[in-house]
Amino acid sequence: MRRRLYLMRHGAVSYFDRGRPVRPDEVPLTVAGRDQAYAAAAMLRGIDFDRVITSGLPRTEETARIVAPDLEPEAWPHLRELETGRLEDIPEDELERAFTHAFRDVIPEDARFLAGETIGSLFDRVLPAVDRLLAADDWDIVLAVLHGGVNRAILSRALTGGRTFLGNLEQSPACVNVLDVGDDWIVRAVNVTPYDLAHLAGRSTTMEELWQQFRST
Repeated sequence: MRRRLYLMRHGAVSYFDRGRPVRPDEVPLTVAGRDQAYAAAAMLRGIDFDRVITSGLPRTEETARIVAPDLEPEAWPHLRELETGRLEDIPEDELERAFTHAFRDVIPEDARFLAGETIGSLFDRVLPAVDRLLAADDWDIVLAVLHGGVNRAILSRALTGGRTFLGNLEQSPACVNVLDVGDDWIVRAVNVTPYDLAHLAGRSTTMEELWQQFRST
């Protein structure tokens, strides 16, 4: 029998406040982000989750408490998002590409996310955490509220069986991915956005939108 993993990304946040960057590990959901989380909660209503897992960062915990208010979320720090470096260390003429190509095509393990953590380092901490979850026998249905890069690593593992990072697996705010796992992985749905099922809101990626926000600061 396969078990079910509902893999979410947190709702929308703003990494800039009145033109100034905000620490990524402190940002809360925006009003839109909370509305997105409530839309996901409505879609998942009636599902009896055995456990709820987050990265421990406020934006994942806030989303999880909206979607599954009756369960205390577990904080798994190894599932935090890719850590950025100092944007000042990126040459000005390379900044746009660093943002907009951060999750494009197959990303090599030595690639650094915005001059910070490498994809290989992400795999090194995320995949053992996933294996630890799969080794536990106390759940049938889990909700995991995590991050765009982390979700790509997990989805890539499910689709390839290894450490090939598929960057083009877009993860919209508060999206839901549905995976079944037993002796194998079955990917049933990717990037389902309950508040915009037909993806009518636009065709930009989240990193392209972040670049536009950064440019306007």
